[in-house]
This record gives sequence, structure tokens and C-alpha cells, in this order.
Amino acid sequence: MKQILRFKWYVAALVLVITVALFLAAPNLTEQAEDAGNFQLPEDADSEIAAKILEEAGANDETISIVYDLENPLQEDNRQSITETLEKIEAMGEPVDEVLNPFESEETEDQLVSEDEQTILLPITVSGSSEEINELADTIQSDILANEEMTSYVTGETIIDQDVNESSQEGLERTEVITVVLIFVLLLAVFRSIVTPIIPLVAVGVTYLLSQSIVSFFIDWFGFPVSNYTQIFLVAVLFGIGTDYCILLLSRYKEELTNGHTTETAIINTYKTAGRTLFISGAAVFIGFSAIGFAEFPIFKSSVGVAVGIAVLLIVLYTLVPFFMAILKDKLFWPAKNSASHKDSKMWTWMSKFSVLRPIRSLLVVAVITVPFLLTYDGDLSFNTVDEIGNGYDSVKGLNAIEEGFGQGESLPLNIIIKDEKDIVTEDTTPYLESLSKEILKNEHVDAVRTVTRPTGEVIEDLYADTQLQQIANGLADMRDGIDETQSGLGEIQSQLESISNELPSSSTEEVGGLSEASAGLGQINQQLGAISQGMQQSQDVNQAAEQLAQVQGQLSQIEQSLSGASSQIEGQASQISELKNGLSELANGVGSSIDGLEEIKSGLDESTNLLSGMGDSDSIRDTGVYIPEGTLENEDFQPALDRYAFGEQSGILLEVILKDNPYSPEAIETTTAIKEAVENEVIGTPLEDMTIAYNGVSSINEELSDIAQSDFTRSVVIMLIGLFIVLTILFRSMIMPLYMIGSLLLTYYTSLSIAELIFVNGLGYDGITWAVPFFGFVMLVALGVDYSIFLLDRFNEEAKVSLEGAMMKSMSKMGTVVITAAIILAGTFGAMMPSGVLSLVQIATIVITGLLLYGLIILPLLIPAITVSFGKGVWWPFKQK
Repeated sequence: MKQILRFKWYVAALVLVITVALFLAAPNLTEQAEDAGNFQLPEDADSEIAAKILEEAGANDETISIVYDLENPLQEDNRQSITETLEKIEAMGEPVDEVLNPFESEETEDQLVSEDEQTILLPITVSGSSEEINELADTIQSDILANEEMTSYVTGETIIDQDVNESSQEGLERTEVITVVLIFVLLLAVFRSIVTPIIPLVAVGVTYLLSQSIVSFFIDWFGFPVSNYTQIFLVAVLFGIGTDYCILLLSRYKEELTNGHTTETAIINTYKTAGRTLFISGAAVFIGFSAIGFAEFPIFKSSVGVAVGIAVLLIVLYTLVPFFMAILKDKLFWPAKNSASHKDSKMWTWMSKFSVLRPIRSLLVVAVITVPFLLTYDGDLSFNTVDEIGNGYDSVKGLNAIEEGFGQGESLPLNIIIKDEKDIVTEDTTPYLESLSKEILKNEHVDAVRTVTRPTGEVIEDLYADTQLQQIANGLADMRDGIDETQSGLGEIQSQLESISNELPSSSTEEVGGLSEASAGLGQINQQLGAISQGMQQSQDVNQAAEQLAQVQGQLSQIEQSLSGASSQIEGQASQISELKNGLSELANGVGSSIDGLEEIKSGLDESTNLLSGMGDSDSIRDTGVYIPEGTLENEDFQPALDRYAFGEQSGILLEVILKDNPYSPEAIETTTAIKEAVENEVIGTPLEDMTIAYNGVSSINEELSDIAQSDFTRSVVIMLIGLFIVLTILFRSMIMPLYMIGSLLLTYYTSLSIAELIFVNGLGYDGITWAVPFFGFVMLVALGVDYSIFLLDRFNEEAKVSLEGAMMKSMSKMGTVVITAAIILAGTFGAMMPSGVLSLVQIATIVITGLLLYGLIILPLLIPAITVSFGKGVWWPFKQK
């Protein structure tokens, strides 16, 4: 410290030059956070796998929607206006790929126009970066929709995420301003000096600028984790804890000056005593935040940037603050002559007598206050991104309009991606997609499934074997009726032949000859047709019936030729014979028509034969009950479904699962988990088993967030607590103190979390505490709260020469004001998050503020002293008292 004081001007100038240089050269931390995104799931997460599959297949286009929210049912002028808007957007070019016309067909109108005809969707397929998509949305809103009289919104996942980012940044700006003003006011009240508050603000301001610059360089150089929380927590923690440390230093410095020491001696003594406590506290906080680096989830790891800020803070406090102390001397506290910051705390003095002399009662008081809250805790979490920004944004209004018009799940479906190296849209594979869809629909929380076999979400009954067999059975019945009709017709022809044969003169009969034989032949054919019809009814042997009909056709052809020949032979005979000739010609035509009818029947039998043969050879029909005849998938009627749900040259398939619940809700997460399990079981033993199956969509992302957040929270907390335990054991030369210090912080955290749940879930009606809040609340509260127990117990170690009870009571009297003041200031900095408008920040602030005040006013002064004196000298086990 003597060397720092000796070269104080050079040291201060160096710190300031480095700060300015790095600030000017550093990348923009805000832009880095926006580029990193909100969730940053691991590469092996289903959603990331699905995104990679779609990107490689060139099918990673995104859909945003214009949502029309009409006051009255759809009118013709509305249709015209929406169509004109569609044409304008199509003419915009990139990044617009396609605009789906809701009035293109009955099917699209059913999907894109609500039942009450007051909500209309205009889906726009776009490709490009998030920035380009948001620019497009802004252009559509300002240049096209603003000129319409209809109420409309532009919404989509990318647009909602952008609104969340903007809200966070706006909240950060408000937080920064409020924090600076609040700290200045609080310091002014504590030190009753105009000059004193400036020192912490300058020191922390330099720290913040330096830390922000270094972190942004680390992001570029080493891939340092970053998120929207990084910058916000740097502000809250550095301004809060930096101010606390400055209060500790300035209070001790004032005390040393009051004792008559010179400025240099006062500074050196300050850093020997309070400086040591500051270093221990800073090291503990640094270790706490550094331990977060072992987390796997990037958004959790992003708060490790605070550890960089703590390291920089310690450097600034040991360089820049001594400079101001040395330059300003006692003028640092002008115009106040005395400072309340280092006076004994009357409240803690009274509480020390209670907790030290009646430890059991003290512990009971803590239990009575905390346990009831702990018993109410349910651990409900919310993954609803929309709650972060409320209903004031157009993207959220559009989402709400979709939910009201079409159902909650329609807005953001769960997508199942199935991918293979080869074409999977085949007659053998496609039936298993339908079977999979049918299995998913068994879940009562699923509203519809859309894919190539059910593009509108409705079942195509003709794909099912039972329907096809029923159609074949109906066809055979029709064919038997046709054979019966043919029999009847041929019977009439036979009767007329016999009549004509009897009417002809004997000479003519001999000339035409064979009419009786033709008549007899028709009789035999009728008997054969009867046998065929009966055989079809009894044995259903379609193939045999077709062969027999072919023989009958040959016989009928001979009879037709005989009749035509007979008609020609009586040419030129008497007029009455000519009339008989005409009759024979008509009969010949009748036989020809019968032949044509039998040909149609035979053709139908052949088709049925082929269909039944294919069904008999199909493996899928046994497994799924679905059979797709050869050539069906090439039919032009099937192409729209393939265009929408197949990708990658038909090596990939998309299944859209429409949930009945809000995609952001906990119920949707549970449903998604159940669907994944159902799919995993259903594909076993099918061609889909060896294919890559991945999921994306809001509910899938949230389901993965739920699993990752829980496992990462547990791992990070364990690592953080172990790190704190080791550091505190070394610094306090005790394994007992760290245990109850950490235990008291855990008690404080879960009590505060329970209170937050009562406020936001039971009181305000949210689904739960925002999923990231418990982690960040824990990190903030434990890493910062440990300082106060260090302040108290480090002073206790200093005073514990004779009587432990006396040492504890004196330590509490001396440190009470410092701890309470520090807790109020730190709570105030987090309180500056309240006007941010971002729900997760408000909830984190609630937990930290509640926890700090609960710890500083109740748990620390009642629990820690009671446990400490109860252990006696054993509190330093396994070491000895220093």
C-alpha cells in the first residue's frame, strides 16, 4: 500500500487511461448478447439437432404471420384488402419466399380463417437472419398495414424474441440510471456528505466500464458465455457490492482519522483491517461466481462475467480509492464532521444480547419466521417468454389473437422432424408416419397432427386397409349386380334369337344357320355367368372370376360374329326377312354391349386383384393397418402435401403437432415429454427406428430448458457451495463456521424464493417463477449475502481473545450499522430492476431484496451468533483458535 500511495498519481492515471482505451476499443456487449440469443441450447439438444437438419436440407425457412383481428365477420372488402396486401408483400422479394393465400381453396380457408371469421392469418415464409426478419416485419407494419383500416399485428418467434431483447435493453438503461441516483441518495443519507458518495460512484463506474470491456474482449477471443443477463448483473452486483465495500473502507478510514492518525497511516491501517475483510469477501464472491463457469447451460454460465467484474473491483478498490483518500484527506467527508456509518448499531446491540444469551429462543424465533414460508413452497416454474414483456407489444397481441381465434396450440405447434439419408416418402414407409400420427393423437392434450398423410389434420380414410377392403367388397357387389344384369340381357337376346329362328323360312334358316346354336350358346354363357357370380359371393376369388369372365368374353365374341354373319347372309331377302335381319343386327350389338360391360367388370376385377395382391405382400399393412397403392404418392393430388411436409428431396418429413394447451404452459411441457416417449416406443421395429428424429418449437425448447435448467442448477449449486466452503475454511481456519454460514444462506434463499412464489404465483396468477430466476436468485443472494456473515465473523475472530460471548456482542455492535447499511444499499441496487418491465428481473430483484433484508435484519443477527456461541471453542474445529 505504501508503494501505491507513493506513486498514486501514476497509478490513478494508468487506471483511467486503460479504462478509456479499452472502452473505446472493446466490442459492443449489448450486440454480442443479442447475437448470442436467449436460450443457446447445447448442440445435442433436440431443438438444435432439428435446426441443423433443416438448415442442411435448405428447409430452415421461418414463418411469420400477419394476424387480422376483425370486429365483424369477414366481408368481401376485407378479402379484397387482404389479397392486395398479399400481393404487395410478394412483390417485396427477399427475405420473403412465399405468402400463403388464405382464400386460395376451401382447405386453406378452413385452416387460416377462424370459425367466427373474425381472425384471419396471412402466413409469410421468410429466409434470412433474425435482423432481416425483424426489419421486414417493421417494414410491413409501417409501410403496408399502417394504411389499412383493419386491426392487424405481425408476430412470430423471432419477432417475440426481439421484443424480449429490446425490453431487456430498455430495462437495463432504466436500471443504470435509477441505480446511480439511488446509490448517491443512500450514500448522502449515510455519510451526510456531498463529496463522499462521489468516491464509490467513480470507483464502481470505472470498474463497470473496465469489466464490460474485458468481458466483451473475452467473448470475442475465447467464446466467453454471454446473455442479456450478463450486463444487467454487472450493473446490479458491481454497483451494489462495490458500494458496500467502499462503505466498509470509508467507515474504517473515518474511524482511523478520528483516532488521530495521519492520512497515510489511516489509509494503511484501513487496508490492514477492513482491507483484509474486503479481500476475504471479494475472494468468496469471486469464487462463487467463478464456480458458475462449470455450468453447461450457456445462459447460466453467462453470469460468470460478474467474476471478472469482482476481480477488477478489487484492483480498483486497492488503487483508485486510496488515491482519493490520500488526495482529499478529511475533506472526503465534507461538510459532515461525524459519520453515522461507523457508530454502534443499537438494534444489533439489543439483538446480540438475545441471540448470545438465549440461543435456543433465538433459533426458535428464526424457525417461526421462516418455516411457514418453506412449507408453502411448490417449486412451480414458468417458461412463458411472453410473460417477460407483457401484453403491450404487437407480437404478443397477435399471438393472443391467434389463440382466441384458433386455439392456444395453433399459434406455435410442436414440430417433429424425421430424417434419413434416402427417400423416406415411399409406399412402404409412409404408412408408419400415419400410424405414428395416430399414436400421438391418443394423447388427450393433442388437438391435431398434420403431415403428408393428413395435411389438413383430418384422417384420409382411403389410406386405411379396412376402408379399402370395404371399397373392394362394395365393388364386387356392384360387379355381381353387373353380371346379373348381363345375364338378364343375354337371356332376352336368347329369347329373341329363338323367336327370329322360328319366324325365318326353312330355306333362310339354313342360309343363316347357327342361330339355334347361338341361342344355345347364350344359354350356356348365362349359366357360366351365374356360376361366376355365385363363386364371387361365396369364395371371393377375384382372380378366378376374372379368368372365367375372359373365357365368357371369348364365347360372346364368337356369338357376336355369328349374329353379324347371319345378318349379312340374309341381305337382299324379302322385306319381312329384312326386318328380321335388322333384329339380328340389334341383337349382335346387344351382345357387343354385354362384352363391353363384362370387360369393365373384368378390368375392375383385375384392379381388385392387384390391390389385394399388393396388400397381401405389404408388411406395413400388418403393422399399421394402412396401405398406400403403388403410384398414389406420384398423384398430382398428393403434391401439395409433399411440398409442405416433405423436404430434402423427400429424405425428411415434418409432423406438426397442434396442442390443446398454451405452448408456453407447464402442461405443454408435460405433453411434449409424453409425446417424445410415445414416439420413441412407437418407432421400435419400424423403418423409422434407425432414422434421426428431432423436435423443435416452443414447447420442445421449453421441455429441454426444464431438464437442462434443473440438472445444471443442481450441479452449479454443488460446485459453488463446495468452492465457498473451501475458501471460507482456509480463510477462517474452521470447517464449522463455513457450514452454518452456508446453511444460513440456504435457509434465507429458500424462504425468499417461497415468498416470491406466494407473490407471483399465488398472488398475481403466473404459471410459476420464471425458469432462470431460481438459479440467478441463488447465485446473487448466496454470493452477495456471504459478505455480511464474513463482515461479522471476521470481526468476531479479531475480538475473540477472552470471552466468546463478549466478542460476539461487541462484533455485532460494531458491524451492525455497516451490515444493515450495506444490505439496504445492495437491496436498493436490485430494487432498481423493478421498473425494468422484465418479469424475470423483477422476480430476481424480489428474491434478492427479500433475502438481503431477511438475512441482515433477522437470520444473521439471530441465527449466526446463537450457533457460534453454542459451539464454544469448537467453532474452529478441526483447527485451533488463532
